[in-house]
Amino acid sequence: MPVAHEDSVLHFVSDTEVTKVLTFPILIAALEDAHRRPKMEVLDAFLGDEKGQYVIRSAVDPGRYMASKMFTSFPANLADGKMPAVQAVCVLFDGTNGRPLAAMDGTEITHWRTAADSALGTKLLAPPNPETLLCVGAGEMSEWLIRGHRTVRPSLQRVQIWNRSPDRADHLARRLATDGIKTETVTDLDAATREADVITTCTRAHQPLIKGRNLRPGTHLDLVGGYTPQTREADDDAAKMSCVFVDMRESAFHGVGDILQPIASGAISEKDVLGDHYDLASGRVRGRTSPSDITFFKNAGGGHLDLMTCEAVFRQIGTKLG
Repeated sequence: MPVAHEDSVLHFVSDTEVTKVLTFPILIAALEDAHRRPKMEVLDAFLGDEKGQYVIRSAVDPGRYMASKMFTSFPANLADGKMPAVQAVCVLFDGTNGRPLAAMDGTEITHWRTAADSALGTKLLAPPNPETLLCVGAGEMSEWLIRGHRTVRPSLQRVQIWNRSPDRADHLARRLATDGIKTETVTDLDAATREADVITTCTRAHQPLIKGRNLRPGTHLDLVGGYTPQTREADDDAAKMSCVFVDMRESAFHGVGDILQPIASGAISEKDVLGDHYDLASGRVRGRTSPSDITFFKNAGGGHLDLMTCEAVFRQIGTKLG
């Protein structure tokens, strides 16, 4: 149920305040707990195109909370480095009486929830003691994903980074090195794929970067970047040879290429998507059943994850207000 804060005013929560109260252990645990409750109702609205898109993602957790995230996506912003590609605002409402509770920096919420969503997938599906993490892409989400995956699998002591622009990969590697994370950049993606135990991808690729023929038994594949029917990061062989899972069936079947394209080609069918976070967290579906399983997880996102993250922030703020 909604937290009773000392006052009833609308809280405005900045990006620094979000990061001040959240940690990956807190948020990953909150997401896992939330996925044990009944599935939320979600609705997405997309306007514009890939050059300039406006999206509203909404969710209702009946009797608890309601929330919407409004965000824009302008990839060209990355060219001059002055503005991020994605900018957002989240609004959280009381689900018992409709009162607006908080407006939060949605860009920071997006970073946290995207990385925690993938980290939860790794917690539930990855091998227990992986050593090598390959991050494909060096954009703003990559550092978050690396930190999230290492939270749930601290055995990931070796991090490799591949990016179309090697300079960006080098910059990310240097940034991570200042925090003591052993990181190296790679230029041969196929070779790096063959070495990795866990692979996380965060690109806007329209042609698959990860090829099934390079995945070795036991690998966990986390696909994050493709968010439209036209974008995808892994090929049909990767889907066909894997145990396929998603974060939420409704989001995945609504419009992400890494699920829709292999279904359209006949490489897999809808029934080959074995489960989502709701299934896995509740124990209704088993994840990895053998050390040799290749697990394929599509992070499709959705307003329910924004709501869960806003709730976690709101509860942490409420605790501090005490």
